[in-house]
This record gives sequence, structure tokens and C-alpha cells, in this order.
Amino acid sequence: MKTYIALFRGINVGGKNILPMNELVTVLENMGARNVKTYIQSGNAVFHSEETNASVLANKISAAIKKSYGFEPQVLLLELAEMERAVESNPFPQAQSEPKALHLYFLTAMPENPDFDTLESIKSNGERFALRDGVFYLHAPDGIGRSKLAARAEKLLGVSVTARNWRTVCKIMEMAKLSS
Repeated sequence: MKTYIALFRGINVGGKNILPMNELVTVLENMGARNVKTYIQSGNAVFHSEETNASVLANKISAAIKKSYGFEPQVLLLELAEMERAVESNPFPQAQSEPKALHLYFLTAMPENPDFDTLESIKSNGERFALRDGVFYLHAPDGIGRSKLAARAEKLLGVSVTARNWRTVCKIMEMAKLSS
């Protein structure tokens, strides 16, 4: 069995697309997933599956949620090695001491024409960003709530993303390591 890390986009945000984590566990278990663990309500899960094609499995999970809950979330599946690579590739190691200020945007595909000029022009003085190996790293020391860069990153990259802060990424990776 393979260990997967599932990052769900757009569930339990702003009172929309509500899916309690215990019900997500049931959905995954009904699909054959084993040893399912979740982390916080924003949609993070670690589990084992016999399915070896992550893309096929992600589509099946999304379809199962749509069938039961009426909405179809984007599901990004990563393997432990991919998450470890994202953590090791962090270009802002000094920002790790502020885990809520460092965000990793996991991309669904590599951007063909990211608009780096506009990204650079809208960032605040303290913000820094980098794109490495399918991950957009954003250090926003003043928070992402008012960050123009955070708000427009997906559009300017030109691909769908789902973001997690450093603390969440590290916790999910720890869960996956314990599960392997």
C-alpha cells in the first residue's frame, strides 16, 4: 500500500462546502483507504491506498465527495517524498520560526507563463516569494490576510493551487512519516 497526503481545496472555508473530518475519514475508508488520519478542519488527510495512480485516486475522491455532499473539491495527492522535498527546498529557512507567516502553495501543474513581473510589483516590502519544484513559497511576515501577493498568486501563476502554512505542512509530513 502507498502512503498518500491529501490536500483538499475549498472545504470548510467561510461556511461553505462543509465536510466534517470524521465524515471525510468515512468517505476515504469506503473507497478502500486505510489508516486514515486528518489534521485540522481545512482538509488535510494522510492515508494508505492500494491505488498507485495518484491522479486517478484524486478524481475518485473528488467524485465520491460530490456524490455524497453535492460539491466537488479539488484534491491534490502527494507522496511523502514530495512533501519532504517541498520542506527541504524551502528558500526561506529563517522564516520557519514564524510558521504562520510562511506558506507553501502546492501547484496542480507547473506554470507555463507565470507573471513574475506582476508578482514582484505587488508584493509588500517585507514579502518574499519563490517558485521551486511545483511549490510557490510565500513569506508574508505581516500575514496573508491583507497581502495582495497572496490574494493574486494563483491567478498570476496561471495554475490551480492549494496553500498551507509551514506549521500545517510540518505536521502533515510528521503524520505521514509515522504512518509509513
